[in-house]
Amino acid sequence: MSKVLIIGAGGVGTVVAHKVAQNADVFTDIVIASRTKSKCDVLAADIEKREGVKVTTDSVDADSVPQLVALLKKHQPKLVINVALPYQDLTIMDACLECGVNYLDTANYEPKDEAHFEYSWQWAYKDKFEKAGLTAILGCGFDPGVSGVYTAYAAKHHFDEIQYLDIVDCNAGNHHKAFATNFNPEINIREITQKGRFYENGKWVETGALEIHKPLSYPNVGPKESYLMYHEELESLVKNYPTIKRARFWMTFGQEYLTHLRVIQDIGMARIDEVEYNGMKIVPLQFLKAVLPNPQDLGENYEGETSIGCRIRGLKDGKQKTYYVYNNCSHHAAFLETGMQGVSYTTGVPAMIGALMFLTGKWNMVGVHNVEEFDPDPFMEQLNKQGLPWHEVIDGDLEL
Repeated sequence: MSKVLIIGAGGVGTVVAHKVAQNADVFTDIVIASRTKSKCDVLAADIEKREGVKVTTDSVDADSVPQLVALLKKHQPKLVINVALPYQDLTIMDACLECGVNYLDTANYEPKDEAHFEYSWQWAYKDKFEKAGLTAILGCGFDPGVSGVYTAYAAKHHFDEIQYLDIVDCNAGNHHKAFATNFNPEINIREITQKGRFYENGKWVETGALEIHKPLSYPNVGPKESYLMYHEELESLVKNYPTIKRARFWMTFGQEYLTHLRVIQDIGMARIDEVEYNGMKIVPLQFLKAVLPNPQDLGENYEGETSIGCRIRGLKDGKQKTYYVYNNCSHHAAFLETGMQGVSYTTGVPAMIGALMFLTGKWNMVGVHNVEEFDPDPFMEQLNKQGLPWHEVIDGDLEL
């Protein structure tokens, strides 16, 4: 019997809960908790209707270690799947340590008052988790997550030395909204508006936000303008694969989206510091989040698909080799299965698979680890079984 506690009932949490319920032979007891219990209750009812599996619900303020500790002591799960906000990673890790519970998340910690992404805060927990005999699996969504597993798989089966890594993320879907973000607007806008960064020849190179861009072709999609951004998995991948000479992350954006984003920045609505309004303090970006479309509500009319993968160049048997491994995910198919759009689906499915890997003993190193440190093969096998089949192109044109 393996009890799992899912913290967070947003779009990704919804997908995780559905996929966990679909694998009830491993996840024999499921608890979902968020700040608003009524959201969890609605989700639990939908899961029982779709999957025939009963789910327990609860409420928790994930900013509060005492509340989290009380929740963990009440339910005593073997593993926490953290799909709450990145601000809350450390409080949840603290509670897991206090209660002897293993931990998994999909995004690295960032402070609330600064748009800054870095693994150092969570890597600092390594000794604590080792001494407690506990496992913490970091960044087990798609990117980060599957992107790291793809890289580990390429290193294991296709390369003696990975030299150049480009992670490419295309959303070719259309949700028919003037402007909407595919996951939490606050986190999404903070991520996109920060400066770009990539790794080259042992150093980090900083660029302006979305300054570098070029058209790249994506399978079943065609060419899309792709923008260089900083993404957290680059930090762990260049650490774990020191032969990498250059590592970059690219994401596609439509012109209408970028125009709205520029206006939001220009008028100060992307600010994350407090301003005074009618005698109270508000954060402009948090207010904007309240009036933008809820990412959980985009799925019904979402058309098109995502295409996310790794384009890798390096050496095999002394010869240059290229390798491209990717997944395409239909927004409509994701909605029919889970009620959520493809971006939530591509993050939630890998989180469930990572939990499956841990609970079945395939990923069992104690301490704090990024996904590429584990054996990629059983994870890659489950991607094909759980709705995110992968494809590969060997010695093709990487365009990079």
